[in-house]
Amino acid sequence: PSVSIDTYGEMTLQGDDVAYQPWATQQMLGKVRVIQAIAGRSKAKEMNAPLMSAITAAHFPEDQYQTTTVINQEDAIWGTGTFVKSSAEDSKKTFSWSSMVLDKNGVLATTWDLQQESSAIIVQNKQGEILFVKEGALTQDEVTHVIELIKQNI
Repeated sequence: PSVSIDTYGEMTLQGDDVAYQPWATQQMLGKVRVIQAIAGRSKAKEMNAPLMSAITAAHFPEDQYQTTTVINQEDAIWGTGTFVKSSAEDSKKTFSWSSMVLDKNGVLATTWDLQQESSAIIVQNKQGEILFVKEGALTQDEVTHVIELIKQNI
């Protein structure tokens, strides 16, 4: 289902500062995408680090492929929401080309009924059709499958 995130939203760089703008799933059309929807917890980020490393190593063309990471700040350990936000902003500054969305109220996770304290990987083609969905850590075979799906749809 379509989702719009207005509180915070997509991170953009304005000089050395991170700014936020509303974000919607409709903006993801036109490129093959891996959507990494993660809880605002380090263990959720680490869950699918092998896939993110494989994607980086594959050097997919930027005009045809994009990873979008949606961080659910609502699903953070109590009292760490500010840290989650600053950590996400630091990541955006380090990986300026990346597409990162900070979802303060967990709108995407609620709308898509995602597991808490977890990581979901969704692959969609350029038309927005879903090709693959998995919650939790991917196996090595699933990582290979996702990389092949991206190659086939670029």
